[in-house]
Amino acid sequence: MAESGEGTKPAADLAAAGLQYVQYEGAKEEQYLPSIRQLISKDLSEPYSIYVYRYFLYQWGDLCFMALDNDSNLIGVIISKLEPHRSGTYRGYIAMLAVQESHRGKGIASKLVSMAIDAMAARDADEIVLETEITNTASLKLYERLGFLRSKKLHRYYLNGNAAYRLILYLKEGTALKRPEGGHAHDMGMDMPDMQRMDEAGMIS
Repeated sequence: MAESGEGTKPAADLAAAGLQYVQYEGAKEEQYLPSIRQLISKDLSEPYSIYVYRYFLYQWGDLCFMALDNDSNLIGVIISKLEPHRSGTYRGYIAMLAVQESHRGKGIASKLVSMAIDAMAARDADEIVLETEITNTASLKLYERLGFLRSKKLHRYYLNGNAAYRLILYLKEGTALKRPEGGHAHDMGMDMPDMQRMDEAGMIS
């Protein structure tokens, strides 16, 4: 999972910077998908094929949000999905989060995550999960500030051999009492090798 942690600034500061936040539109794939791939690939040890992005964007484009500068250039993006989980919950998953390095520290990642959370909550999600490297303290602080809890340590989870924490945000009372049955990789409905790479890189819950 691509991710970038940062501090936050008041909404007024973001507005003054000329930033705009928009929901991804499938009709504008040619305009935005190349920029999305380029931005996210900078934070990944191995790039994913275009089919991985389309898997998420075609099915859950309404759960994907972008931050644009005043020239409509992409500077941040979050890609998520929401579907029934084998534990019986309706589980949201934050698959990718990236912010252009020159724009970090402005609260953009926090805003994008909050938008994704609100969108999934509006669609009746029970919980939201994600993974982040245990060494990424900025990312951990960002998510924990938004209410995520550490649920599991995953050893050698990424392609680079680093371990990860699985984080979870419970949106409904009693969700934590439902026990998941193993991993979630095979629920993706994708073929190898992209599914294997996504699983190993922490993009599959």
